[in-house]
Amino acid sequence: MRFFGTTWVAHDGGYGLRRVGAALGSLAAALASCLVLRFAYEGLETAEVGSFVDVLVVVMFAVCSAIAFRRTWEGFVRRPADPGREESLRTLKMIGFIGSLIAYFLRSFAEAPGEGLRRGEYETAVTQYERRRTARAGNPAARRGGRGRKPKRG
Repeated sequence: MRFFGTTWVAHDGGYGLRRVGAALGSLAAALASCLVLRFAYEGLETAEVGSFVDVLVVVMFAVCSAIAFRRTWEGFVRRPADPGREESLRTLKMIGFIGSLIAYFLRSFAEAPGEGLRRGEYETAVTQYERRRTARAGNPAARRGGRGRKPKRG
């Protein structure tokens, strides 16, 4: 949501262009990241570390990317139940950053990533505010059954 400011609330102020820009930017970053990982893999081949290490590196990035994709996608829908666990997975998500970028790219087709979650929280906050505001309006004596002020004890 950091690229959208408050434009996601009413979909104004270049919201559509920002969504397209965010989608293209995340796709470009994912492609560039894949290129960098390819160079790193070629470096392993040049170093002749062996096929076991080659397979291990590929599997590690694939698994970390899949986990990062899933966690990022779920983060667009709901807040994590256990923030401590999410914090412990931060390193894994950094290794699988390509999965996070792809999740961001795909989510940009439907909405600004995280918009649904924030919109739900925003609407809940507005509803609670309206309830509190209407509860304070009017004559306080009328809410007490018309008895007026309570006598002071004394």
